[in-house]
Amino acid sequence: MPLPDLDDLIAEVDRTCDTAHRAATSQEQPDWLALLTTAAGVAGQLQALADDLVEDYVEHCRMHGHSWTDVGAALGVTRQAVQQRFQAPHKRYGPETMTGDLRLAMTHVKRAAVQHRNNYIGTEHLLWGLTAGTNSATRLLRSLEVSPDDIHRAVGARFSVGASQAAERIAWTPYSRRAIAIAEERACAEGHEGVEHREGAEPLIDCHHLLHGLARTGRGVAATVLAEAGLDLSAL
Repeated sequence: MPLPDLDDLIAEVDRTCDTAHRAATSQEQPDWLALLTTAAGVAGQLQALADDLVEDYVEHCRMHGHSWTDVGAALGVTRQAVQQRFQAPHKRYGPETMTGDLRLAMTHVKRAAVQHRNNYIGTEHLLWGLTAGTNSATRLLRSLEVSPDDIHRAVGARFSVGASQAAERIAWTPYSRRAIAIAEERACAEGHEGVEHREGAEPLIDCHHLLHGLARTGRGVAATVLAEAGLDLSAL
């Protein structure tokens, strides 16, 4: 995959900046400040993508037993520096943030990781758990003419068997964390209508919210399986 060069990025800034080339009343020069603002936005998106790329591989290195010293050496920095950058605590989503149906699905998620001796919870585990029983996610899939049973079998076929014995130290992958964060946003956007909630707190995350998060993440095994099943993200 060829990476964009500077000319490509400049062309993208010119293309996406709506106001840059609108002629002002007294001058023919483009709006350089508008172009600068757009360029900064593009640079921010590239940096965020680059950070996600490195974080994904750091997490996989840690999952497969490499020390922070090893990871720091691979990145050309000290152990302390790499820990400060990548060991920031992530938001935790406990049972109290989920509906009863999603809590039940999560028991299937954990069981799938343990049975396959995986020391991580990937998007494939989450989708497998969501389609293990009847809930708002499977009802949504059926309403879109996508078979939850077919999804369950397809994602199950993609599990890999690891060698982990650390059943109580299973970490979520970056894509899985992104999916649950999107699910939380979706639950809040829907408000309290038809969703379990705690008094004085945000609505709980339900199964269809997590399905939406897995699809919108756009990466990982779950997104691939859903796309191959013909799931229309706009309809979802």
